[in-house]
Amino acid sequence: MLYINGEWRQANSGQTLDVLNPATGEIINTVASGGKEETKEAIQAAKKAFKSWKKATGEERGKYLAKAAELMKEKKGEIARTITMEMGKPLPHAEREVAGAINYVVWYAEEAKRVYGETIPASHPDKHLMLLRQPVGVAAAITPWNFPASMITRKIAPAIAAGCTVVLKPAPSTPLSAIKVFECFHEAGFPEGVANLIIGPADEIGKELTKSPDVRKLTFTGSTPVGKMLLKESADTVKKISMELGGHAPFIVFEDADMGAAIKGVLGTKFVNSGQTCISTNRIYVAESIAEEFGQRLAEQAAKLKVGNGLEDGVDVGPLINEQALEKVENHVADAVQQNGKVLCGGNRYGNGKGSFYEPTVINFAQESMKITTEETFGPVAPIYTFKDEEEVIERANHESYGLAAYCFTKDLGRGYRMMSELEYGIVGINDPAPIVAQAPFGGFKESGMGKEGGRSGILEYLEEKFVSVGIGN
Repeated sequence: MLYINGEWRQANSGQTLDVLNPATGEIINTVASGGKEETKEAIQAAKKAFKSWKKATGEERGKYLAKAAELMKEKKGEIARTITMEMGKPLPHAEREVAGAINYVVWYAEEAKRVYGETIPASHPDKHLMLLRQPVGVAAAITPWNFPASMITRKIAPAIAAGCTVVLKPAPSTPLSAIKVFECFHEAGFPEGVANLIIGPADEIGKELTKSPDVRKLTFTGSTPVGKMLLKESADTVKKISMELGGHAPFIVFEDADMGAAIKGVLGTKFVNSGQTCISTNRIYVAESIAEEFGQRLAEQAAKLKVGNGLEDGVDVGPLINEQALEKVENHVADAVQQNGKVLCGGNRYGNGKGSFYEPTVINFAQESMKITTEETFGPVAPIYTFKDEEEVIERANHESYGLAAYCFTKDLGRGYRMMSELEYGIVGINDPAPIVAQAPFGGFKESGMGKEGGRSGILEYLEEKFVSVGIGN
């Protein structure tokens, strides 16, 4: 179903979209598939609603969000099961995602009351200078399939808290999670047109969102090539833009690191979500003196991870999203082996051909020339590189194009601070493989994105700054 101007409805054309379970290949549901006309209607509904929504107090907007958060808590299990069925992650991981999604709504329900302006010291005694922060207008949000609930609330909650209205286009692979979240918005009583949901083909809907002068803000999470395309398409209307794009995270392990903690960190950052996250570890740099032991121990632990349908008990690694993703992982592993990479565990498809599963894989003797070094694999494959010293690993870890997340394990406090400073990434975890929280900014450097989501920075992305100078006379 589409959700436009406070109503659930079918597409004008009657077209539908089948939703597949990647663990089984089976159709689990069929939803309405809209296009250009429905997108225009959603934009106009949001434009109309903005006239009154922008005047609501932060406290009023926060109450709607708080009610939505309570409803999401009540439906946490239902939403999590939906996530697992349509994109594959193990149910406990989906439950953690829903908890994170709720945290964003709760955070911005409070932050809505804290959109402060400023008083600026005047250079003349007959003036009073002020900085006002006001909502930018209609915001278009395009979200990915790998975190189909939390990426929605990380965008929509700050937009609504700021006083914007929203048109959301979720990934075609995972519309059911979006519908579940919007059911909570609907039951919370959001005014008509404040939040709108359009499901359908990315190209048709995306072009309508980017070319519309009524859409003043575009937020996107996805691949860097698609982000660049959206930037170009938005240029004619000069929209306010924020994007979280591709990553290629290095994970650096120094000789003094707690090896057990570092291995646990790699398992969490590489194999959770089957490696299908933008902040997944992509390159593991291990000091030469401990590299052999580290590789063996990591491979032993990775081989113990249970692969299977995310609805089954004890599953650690679910399927990749589709056959195309599976083929890309196979290609990267084959290329690494051809260039003398040594597979320590895994390296093959998993199962009887039903579902898009790949074994957790560890590859030793990784080289800079491998595809896995330069392209985002987006799969459960962990390549290990070795390094001699701090200066070398900094140079190699800092990627020419990517700059989203990086991890470093060391017990040396000074080294930790040096790495924090020198790593050219928007997010750095020092002895911390899970640095993402609702109250902190999330975003990358270079071609990994622009703008921030989460924390105080997240709501500022939906606000315009207006300078006011008032002459007060003598």
